[in-house]
Amino acid sequence: MSTMTGAPEDAVVDKSQLISDKDRRRALFGSAVGSAVEWYDFFLYGTMSALVFGPLFFPSDDPVSSQLLSLAAFAFAFAIRPIGGIVFSHIGDRIGRKKTLVITLGMMGVATVLIGLMPTYAQIGVWAPIILTLLRLVQGLALGGEWGGGLLMAVEYSPRKKRGFYGAMPQVGALVGLALGNLAASASSAIFSEADFLSFGWRIPFLFSIVLVAVGFWIRHTVDETPSFKMVQETSKTAKLPLVETLRHHWRSVLIAVGAKIIETSTFFLFATFTVSYAVSLGFERNEALNAVLIAAVVGIPMMLLMGSLSDRIGRKKQFIVGAVLVAAFIVPFFWLINQGTFFSLTIAAVIGFGVIWTSYGSVIGTFFAESFPAEVRYTGVSLGYQVGAAIAGGTAPLIATALLAQYEGAYLPVAVFIGVCAAISIVAVAFAKDRSGQELD
Repeated sequence: MSTMTGAPEDAVVDKSQLISDKDRRRALFGSAVGSAVEWYDFFLYGTMSALVFGPLFFPSDDPVSSQLLSLAAFAFAFAIRPIGGIVFSHIGDRIGRKKTLVITLGMMGVATVLIGLMPTYAQIGVWAPIILTLLRLVQGLALGGEWGGGLLMAVEYSPRKKRGFYGAMPQVGALVGLALGNLAASASSAIFSEADFLSFGWRIPFLFSIVLVAVGFWIRHTVDETPSFKMVQETSKTAKLPLVETLRHHWRSVLIAVGAKIIETSTFFLFATFTVSYAVSLGFERNEALNAVLIAAVVGIPMMLLMGSLSDRIGRKKQFIVGAVLVAAFIVPFFWLINQGTFFSLTIAAVIGFGVIWTSYGSVIGTFFAESFPAEVRYTGVSLGYQVGAAIAGGTAPLIATALLAQYEGAYLPVAVFIGVCAAISIVAVAFAKDRSGQELD
């Protein structure tokens, strides 16, 4: 479907011009910093689940079973994210984006620090994996509400012609959080011996989270409520039951968002977390695997902003579909490169797949979602679509990939088929969407 057009561009009144540049910069920075902190906490768990949580919290005579149990706990949090999205998006659409973001940031920070203080299975037995999984669920609840609010803080402050660039900023924060998490894990692994890392070294990155959370609180305190929510309050359009209103009047947009999220989230966690455990299983050193993903994430930061800006010129829909096709085509070469057994080939695989191709559609998904819903239910709409899609294919992707490799004795073609199916679902979903690039948001 081609890009929709309304009145001639020079006749459209850009209401976003009424917002000062200072307020825009503050909102953009607040969105990125808060997102980075939340995702640092969330990804750190994913990295450690691939490296140490198996033997420490889910011990088993079979290393593969131990790793699968650890990844299952990682995936379990994705099932709770839609609930977090529903709860906090209700708050966000009723009382405001800013207050909701403060709550979710606090929840994530407390849960992450407590993970760093957790006794292991050897110390308290079966309570260790139970408590760890509960803390992981708190992280899932917090992130379920965080993403939508952080996205809207950026998009609802954005100029009409730069909405793609602004909407990419929370995703940049996610990459920064991933890079910080991998850097912290890699530094701890390099500093400490294997025994010390398993004993206490892995805890330090989790405890460091308290510093990042304090910075996030300070930044977000300086940001005012978004213009779109102020408009909702001034016009008394606040939805009494945002979830009911969304499902009753905007269910098609929710289904499209869920479908679009499938390829974005499955490939993100394939590249960001599964790559580490897969590379280590092939004989790479832990630091090599972490550093390859770290390099890819660093490359992805400017690429994300570039791709966001590109979508302002060519349209969100077209760019998303092209990116989904490219990633499906690259999965077999991705595995082939990793299996060459060199750090260079591993890094090239991660950079092309994660740092370049993934950013082509990862950069636009937030803006695309925000443009699909009206302001009074926007927090609920974007959170519902994003978190349900993440629950279906996000946390499960590393688990499915690991299981397929085990089932087919290391053959990676079944994993490529799985990603191809995810891409096909997303392409079909986005094909039914309307492209509102360049139009007024409200």
